[in-house]
Amino acid sequence: MKSTLKKLLPFAVVGVISGATTVGTIQYFGHTANNGDQSYFTSAANTSFVGMNTATTGDDFVKAAKTTVPAVVTIKNYQTRTSSRASEQDLFDFFFGDPFGGRGNGQQRQKQQQQAPENMPSGMGSGVIISPDGYIISNNHVVAGANKLEVVLSNKKAYIATLIGTDPNTDISLLKIEEKGLPYLNFANSDNIEVGQWVLAVGNPLGLNSTVTAGIVSAKGRGIGILGSQGKATNPIESFIQTDAAINPGNSGGALVNANGDLIGINSAIQSTTGYYQGYGFAIPANLARKIVEDIKKFGIVQRGFLGVASLDLSDDQQVAMYNKQKKANLKVGSGVYVTEVTDNSGAENAGIKNGDIITKIDGTSITDFADLSMAVGSKRPGDKVQVTYTRNGKENVTSVTLKDQKGGTSTRTKADLSVTEKIGAEFEPLSDSFKTSYGLNSGVIAKNVSEGSEMAKIGIVDNYIIIEVNGKPVNSQKDVEKTLEKYQGNVQVKFVDEYGRMYTKGFKMP
Repeated sequence: MKSTLKKLLPFAVVGVISGATTVGTIQYFGHTANNGDQSYFTSAANTSFVGMNTATTGDDFVKAAKTTVPAVVTIKNYQTRTSSRASEQDLFDFFFGDPFGGRGNGQQRQKQQQQAPENMPSGMGSGVIISPDGYIISNNHVVAGANKLEVVLSNKKAYIATLIGTDPNTDISLLKIEEKGLPYLNFANSDNIEVGQWVLAVGNPLGLNSTVTAGIVSAKGRGIGILGSQGKATNPIESFIQTDAAINPGNSGGALVNANGDLIGINSAIQSTTGYYQGYGFAIPANLARKIVEDIKKFGIVQRGFLGVASLDLSDDQQVAMYNKQKKANLKVGSGVYVTEVTDNSGAENAGIKNGDIITKIDGTSITDFADLSMAVGSKRPGDKVQVTYTRNGKENVTSVTLKDQKGGTSTRTKADLSVTEKIGAEFEPLSDSFKTSYGLNSGVIAKNVSEGSEMAKIGIVDNYIIIEVNGKPVNSQKDVEKTLEKYQGNVQVKFVDEYGRMYTKGFKMP
């Protein structure tokens, strides 16, 4: 029953994730063209409205553009090989047969596998300077897989950037260049924006640097399902600002600003049947982006709180219909999130929330769907308390829930608190003895859940590659890897086999 439910519903057992049924095709911006982007689509005074008087609107747009353009940069992603790979292929075919298994668009995948010249970026996107000392916010998928990141300012001055941290669950990344006195944008309170409000999108679409487009906020709190389906997010937070300001490949990571030039969002995605602008763009709200950046700067990792429930979006009529069919239930489509499972010893269980409850508010804010719930809870940290309003048997109740992390803790963690696999960004499964015998291997583990931007990803390892040795020692289990690297400091040497059976030895510095 549980396996069936997991296939039916887009939820994580120990957390709340966002889900949505989307119409049309949601696409990342181009990943291979040099003028494409490696991406999809970052506080200060409250936002303000632009007057509808034509002259006033024009003046406001000019002011906002002059403020924003100098603070928006081009980010060039250099990598020697693709870091993306289909992970559900037969292991034997994957390593020693047809590398694509005859699945999908083989020509496109072969093109993605081709190595880019060393002096040419694999993709380009945008970023926003958020402090005068060189901190830059962008998308996770803009920087994914890079072994070098180059930042080019609007005045054409170029820098090599350091990647400070990333978060696939929100598609946010933080970079740093060594410079002072840079122009930067202030974060606005994105909770205050209104549908119909004028906004500007600033970025570098299709190789056209410092491009400004105007539009309005078309909707708020959009969950479009892109982070989980096309990214590496395990517990995605999607509550996008939808805008009709024109954005195209290269805009990802760029700025969505109000009439004052204050940052209200980071442009991230488009909904399109062609991969190019068709009127629907999506930006990560500034409040969420700011929280992620603060976590990365202060702790080195993102602090994420969880209610500890699995749930059903009652606003999604298809999900409700399928649930009713599978469970022989009689749930009605409506507003709110229906609790289907409560994790043991979670904040939700401790607060008395039970299966069948319908969550309607968090801290007094209405919860109509997954997007609302994922934003309200996912933007909090472990140990934070939230007031949860829910209905049970038609009666409204309110309870205080102390959020926990995925390990059940209520304290913030730093990089020093991470396990070995968390630090290097991968998990490992043993190879079968028959596989070792068939291919003459004396040791090996299979890399799984390789995180974008992790140390393992940086040296070219992706899901299903075989790790043979770590620091010269054979490894046959995840415990072997952990034992070798536990309390280890210095350079790590990894011997691994790629999908073609080619053997490599590469390394990284233990974080």
